Amino acid sequence: VKQQQLSDLKAVTWHFIGHVQSNKSRKVLENFDWIHSVDSLKLAKRLDQQAAELNRTPTCCLQVKLLSDPTKAGFAINSLIAALPELDRLAHLNIVGLMVIPPYGLSPDQGRDFFGQARSLADEINQMGLGNIKLEELSMGMSGDFEMAIAAGATLVRIGSGLFGQRQ
Repeated sequence: VKQQQLSDLKAVTWHFIGHVQSNKSRKVLENFDWIHSVDSLKLAKRLDQQAAELNRTPTCCLQVKLLSDPTKAGFAINSLIAALPELDRLAHLNIVGLMVIPPYGLSPDQGRDFFGQARSLADEINQMGLGNIKLEELSMGMSGDFEMAIAAGATLVRIGSGLFGQRQ
């Protein structure tokens, strides 16, 4: 809907934020330049295959689940580390960062620790010397906590409700 409403704007880079349903992955690839929420190796492989078919190379962030939270998707840290060699071989995804969403109800100190842990994980992965994955972006922080995320190193913040209001 936002893309249609803003169709008169030129040079807009569209970012997909949210869970990518496998049956909608092709539509996401057709309509977005960035995907912030690649949350599993299975999804990454599917996106890579479809991106090849569409002659696209979307820029992607890997969604990581740093703390247990049944309402959040994402790679567990151990699963992400184990999947990195396969992710590094995907030729049609430009994997440039991590995306995290903190669980609800964290204290300010816990929030700072959470965002700091994401920064540390990206640094650790970059030190592995992977051939294609260079994590220069941290997609973290939303309308309510973006300042804390920026202080921890966020390069991309998601302030949708701050711009467009609450979802209806």
